[in-house]
This record gives sequence, C-alpha cells and structure tokens, in this order.
Amino acid sequence: MKYRKHVSLAPLLLCVMLMMSNSISVGQINTNLKGKRFDNITLEVSLKPFKVKDAKYYQLVAVEMFTQWHALLRHADTVSVLLWVADGSEILDYKGNLNQALEWAKYIGNPNTMHAIGTGPKELSLHERAYLYQDAPPDFLYGDLKEIVDTLKRVGKQLTGKPIRIGATFDPGPEFAKSPFKYEKHPEIVEGSAMGHKSFVYSYATLKADKENYAGYPKGIPANTPFGTFFGRQSQHFLSDLGFDYIWFSNGFGFGMEPWSSTGVIFTGSDFNTDKLADIKAKILDFWTLFRRECPSIRIETRGTNLSTGIDLAKDGVDLQAIYRGGFNILPPPNSPWAALDGDFGLELAGYMSRMAELPSNQYIFRFYTHDPWWLNSPWLDRYGREPHDIYLPMSVARIDENGNVALPTHLNFLTIDDSFGNMPTQVPDEVTPHILKARYDAPDAPGPLVWVYPFAEYHRWANQKINLEEIYYGDWFVRQAINNGLPLNSVISTESFVSVRHAKPSLFNASTLLSIVPDPNSAYENALIDYLQTGGKVVLYGPLERASEQLLGLLNLQKVEPLEGEFEIKSTFKGDQLQETYPKKIRHQALLSGGGIRSKIRDTQDSNSKVYVSFSQGNRCRDVVTLRSLPAWKGGKIAYLAGTNSSHFAGGRLLNPDDPNTYFVGPLYLRYVLDAFGIDIRFQKSSPTIKNPVLSIARSNNAYQFSGYAPNTSVIHKFKLAQGAPLLLGYDTQLHEGYSQYLFPPSWHRECRVFVTQADGLVSCKEIHSGELGISRRLKVSGLKNATVRVYPPEAIGKQEINFYLNSNYPWKKGKIPVKKGDETLGHHYVIEDVTGDLVVSW
Repeated sequence: MKYRKHVSLAPLLLCVMLMMSNSISVGQINTNLKGKRFDNITLEVSLKPFKVKDAKYYQLVAVEMFTQWHALLRHADTVSVLLWVADGSEILDYKGNLNQALEWAKYIGNPNTMHAIGTGPKELSLHERAYLYQDAPPDFLYGDLKEIVDTLKRVGKQLTGKPIRIGATFDPGPEFAKSPFKYEKHPEIVEGSAMGHKSFVYSYATLKADKENYAGYPKGIPANTPFGTFFGRQSQHFLSDLGFDYIWFSNGFGFGMEPWSSTGVIFTGSDFNTDKLADIKAKILDFWTLFRRECPSIRIETRGTNLSTGIDLAKDGVDLQAIYRGGFNILPPPNSPWAALDGDFGLELAGYMSRMAELPSNQYIFRFYTHDPWWLNSPWLDRYGREPHDIYLPMSVARIDENGNVALPTHLNFLTIDDSFGNMPTQVPDEVTPHILKARYDAPDAPGPLVWVYPFAEYHRWANQKINLEEIYYGDWFVRQAINNGLPLNSVISTESFVSVRHAKPSLFNASTLLSIVPDPNSAYENALIDYLQTGGKVVLYGPLERASEQLLGLLNLQKVEPLEGEFEIKSTFKGDQLQETYPKKIRHQALLSGGGIRSKIRDTQDSNSKVYVSFSQGNRCRDVVTLRSLPAWKGGKIAYLAGTNSSHFAGGRLLNPDDPNTYFVGPLYLRYVLDAFGIDIRFQKSSPTIKNPVLSIARSNNAYQFSGYAPNTSVIHKFKLAQGAPLLLGYDTQLHEGYSQYLFPPSWHRECRVFVTQADGLVSCKEIHSGELGISRRLKVSGLKNATVRVYPPEAIGKQEINFYLNSNYPWKKGKIPVKKGDETLGHHYVIEDVTGDLVVSW
C-alpha cells in the first residue's frame, strides 16, 4: 500500500481479470465503433510517472496509463509508447553496459545552464535554470530503463490486446536533461541557435576525436567522424539492447539548422545565400544516408520543424522530397505543436498541409499537445483553456492522394500523457477523448470547398536549379497569413497528383475551388489546370506572374509590366469585413518577402468578361492586383488572380511579423474576399483592425458541411453565405441579414450543417429532434422560415424515396408531408423546397 499516494491500485484489478480470462476476444463483440480506425495511437510519456524504483510500481504506472486512454486505444490497430527518457544524450553516452548510470529528464526547466540544479536568484526563469521535479528522484540505470520498456510491452499487450511498440527520442537541444556530451565533450556539433547561441545539434556536424569508449566505438571516436555515423551506430546498439522498436527525431532534427526560425543558412532575413543551397541540401541528405548505414531497419518517426515545406527549403535547404524518396523508412512530420503556444494556427495548418501533399508512404500523423513534462504547463488545461480548437481544425485537414482518395491521418500522438510533476491526471483523457473521437467521426471524405494544389515538385525542382527562392519562401507565408485571417482551407493535393486525378476522376473537384500558384509554362500541371478551368472549373491563382505563359496570360487577360514594390494606395470594390474603424487604404509590398514585385496589369480594358477588384497605385503608376475572368465557353469556369502581398516583415525573432494592421491593409485578406465570386462568402464584423480574425475550416463529411473554428476574440460576428444559401449550423439560432447567417462563437466550435436557406431577414434555426419512428435515423427541424428556399444535404446514399419533408406538422408525422425535388447537381447531392413558410421538418 506504500504506492497508493502515487498511482491508483484499482486499474490493477482489470489487468488481473484480463490476464485470467483469455477465452473471449474483443473482436468477437459487435461494438459498432464509429470513424476510421487509426493504424497506431502513441502515448508519449517521460520517466517522471515512474516515481519509485520498483518493478511492481512500474506495472501500476503502466496499468493506469493504458486504462486512462482505453476509450481511444480501442480505435487503433497498434499502440505505441514514446518514452522521453532524457534529451537523446542517453543514446550518445551509452557504453553497452546495462549497469551504467542513466542521466534522465528528472527536471523542471533547463538543466544545461550555468546554475546548479535548484540554485540561482529567485527571479530566474525556468529557461535559465532547473529544479528537480520531486524530492529524491530515482537513480535509474540503463537496466532499469530496459525493465520499464519490458513492463510497458507486457502490460500494454495484456490490457489492450494489441501489439505494443516502444519508441526512444532524440532532441537536438538543451531542454530536457543534462548533456555533457553536447555542451562539454563535443560542443563542435552544436551550432543552431533555437534556444540561445549554439544550443542545437547540427545533424550534419563532424565529431572531434574522443578516447572514451562507447557501445558503437569501444576504442573511442576517431577524428572527423560524421555525427550521422556515430549517432546511427549508437542508436542501433541502444535501441536493440534495451528493446526499443523505433526512434523519434525531435524538434526539427534532421530537417535543417534552425527548426523554429524564419531565417537559416540560406535566408538571412535580408537576402538568400543561393550559393550555399546545393551544399546544405547535400549535407542534410548525407545525414540520413549515414544514419541508415549504421541503423538500417529500425523505424524513424519525425517531429519536423515549426514551419513548412517551402519555408524550410528556401531558408535552410531542407530537401523534403529527397528525404521522402530516400527509402529511409520514416514517418513524416506531423502538425507543429506551436499553435498551442502562440495561436498561429495558420502556420500550423499550412505547414501540416505542405508536408502531407506528398508522402513517403500513405501514413502520416496528427499530434495533440496535452501536457508538457518539462516546462510547467499543460496545454489542454491552461494554454488551450480546455478548448478543442487544436483538435477540430487540424483534424478537419486531409490530403487527396494520386488516386483521388481522401486520406486521413493514420497515426495519432499525444504529447504527453504526464505533466511536469509526473502526474497523469485522468481529467485530461476524460475531456480530450470525446473531442478526438467526434473529430474522427466527422473527418473529411471528399474535397472541401477550397482545395490547395500544393507545388511540392515545383518548389524542389526550382531549388535544385537555384531559382525562384523568393517565391518558394513567400508562398507558404502568404497562405499562413490568409488562414489566420479566415480563409477556410483544409484540403490539399500536390500538383503532380492533380494531373493524375484530373485524368482518372475528372469530376472530383466539381464542387471545389482550387487554390494554386501560377503554373510553370507548358507543364503537365498547367495543361491540366487549364482543361479544368475551361470545362467549368474554378481556380484562384496567387503569387508572381514572372513565369506565366502567354496562354495563361491570355486566359487571365493580364500582361506583365514593370514590377513595383513599396507602399501603395488601395482602390478596392470588395465590400469586405464590417469594422467600426475601417481598414487602412494603404499597403506595403516587400518584393523580398512576396515573391517579387507587382507587375500585373489588365491587357484588354474593354473586355467585358474581366473584372478588377483591387488595384494598387504609386502616383500615376497602377497595378491590377486582384482580378477575375470568366468566358461563356468555359461552362461556368472562373479564374481569379491575386498578386499576393505577404503583409509580413522580418524584425528578428523566430517568425515573420505581420505588418501593423492600423497602418497597412492585410493583403492575404483578399484571398478570402475573392472567394465570394466562387460562392463562398465569409465576412467578419468587429470593432477594429487590431482584433484578430477567426480561423475557419469547412470540410465535407458524409455529404454534410462540417464547420470548425477558432475565435481568438469572441466579440467577432461571423457571417456566412454560400452558393446554396445561408448555412444553418446545427443547434444554433441565427439572425439572417442580407442573405447571411450570423453567429457569435466561443473560442472553439465545431458544427454540422446540412441545411441552407435563402429568404428575407429573420430569426431562423436548425435543431436536431428525436426519430420516434422505425426506419428513421435522423430528423431535423428548421424554424422561422418566410417564403424561403431550403436546400437539404442528406447522406449521399439517401435517395428521393428515403427523404421526407413535413411543413408545419408534428409527431406522429401523419400530416403535412410535402413533395421535394432534386437540387441543382452543380451544388452537389441535395434536395430543395421553395417558397416555404413556418417550420420544416426533414427526416431520413
């Protein structure tokens, strides 16, 4: 009973019962689990919960761990535990002796400072010194770690009935444990400055000679040994000897020099060191090759940087395409956890989509930040305030593969299940699990209304040719800022996959608008995009016109003229957002950060099929910045062009900083505004430009529209109008105004929409009501209609004979049934009722 204060004994009874009863398989029971299963769910955890050095205690911790997350783990084929033992120095220091003392992450704060543990002036922050997480933490040996690994595998298998994998971690920085190897014996491998001057290990560093013995180098490290070779050999010994199944590369390790920064080896903040690009790309790839020679088969899972494919490539020479295609048996980087820290969901989502546009296999991760075991915060409880926006937004994201299939994340990770004191509060899995499952139930199964066609191949080809680095760097920053200003983007496909899908499934994107860079002239992608446009497709192009072909310029009715940059006066016809204090009429366009100067101008000003929404002027010089064109021969096809100002600047620090919204207009806002021409009209009502705009997602799932959002300021009014009408979000009331439904939302929200209405102003609602009738699975009630046109989107399989409409009727639904007709196919599978007043009930 001496362990009771640390871990509950109750779950052990379940463990014993499962061990005793092995005659019944869970698979024999029809559980009706909803949602697509995960290939793997990973519980990340430090050694802190193992507060007592005792085999029975290890088992109690393991039982509690797997029991807490059981409701989620049953949705996985495999369960993994990723052990944050230390900072990876436990691998570097390993001598092949299980009786060797283990330095582990028993601290809160940074232990690699000038201050001894628990000392220093009181005003020092945790980043300037560290404390022990409890009095007298256990003194573990490598053999104890092996015993913990064995215990987790055994208990996990007994409790879940699933294969259990255990992962080790390597972090390039100083955060988690003391590291004499990095900062005393071999400081030559530390160059990155993510946490201060020379604080992060370069993956492509070279080691000096070292006479000390190591598991992979019993006679010492020879001079000029590549770090990738040493680390690979040490990893092979450590992982095999202690029973680990895979290794996790943390905090951008293997993906460049500065994993958290907008600058790097190539981009300095003021220029691009193009001459260094080939050398840096080769060094990064060499690390992976060298590591794999020494550690050939053990799975590698990766964290990646806080940025994106294009940004990493242009500023640090990270050739993600070569890494993906290198046969290194890796799992690609997930979404960054930094949105929890800085609220930059645009960068999280843009980075996530840029990495999944192409993959080394069909597997990728969604990772959620529940606790931080090092820095005295638990994001679910404090940074998020128990709001699930960082669940519903990234889980509404999906990739479309080369076959046109919507591919969801196959892996789910939780960073971490323990807090900084080694506690595992049950409140967190109890509260997080329902949101994760709900987001999975509502996961996309079709392209969203807006699809990003990501130039994965183009960016890497340009980098190989040492051209267009400014555009590579700019593109993801521009989309990041557009998402942060309400662009509802959640679907991504690569340009190469689009070409193949266009041939195999030509109608796949009929209900979507494509978001794309200007394609390379005469490329397969340009041909596919133009064919899509001329057969009724909707396209929004952004970025410089520099590469535009004459054919594309003709379709846009644009010409390339002298590029301009600097400050401009704005002339705009967009109605835009509604503010008490208006947006500035001035904008700043920096060529360095916006892919070049603005050089777009309407070619034929008499063309009635062209429209200029926005123009910028400097004195008597004018540029047409946002334009739209549609020809009758295109069968409803439309193409918009945005020169695309990245309204950000570099002022030091980690990220590009948005321009002052009181001084300059936010250029990426135009990307949301122009969607009105494509039937997606989203506007916000707020008091001033400084109030942050909401972040939104509109996904398609089971023929419904799933709206999700994050409202950094809950006073902002959201206004929605789609081509189908005003969306009625399930469970909400809305005051229709000028065709828009209007909503005030909490900080995070996620709502299904199957009903759209067009009518005069009035108070309208859509609510779920009970079935009460055999054969009926759903029943929705729409109230407050006045001579309205109502469009209803049931599941795809529901035909005209299965759907019922009742006007001003009640249970038991014996009266009031009215006829229904099929809606316009260009708006998707739905049914429409016209000129209805009162309450409408629809069921299927």
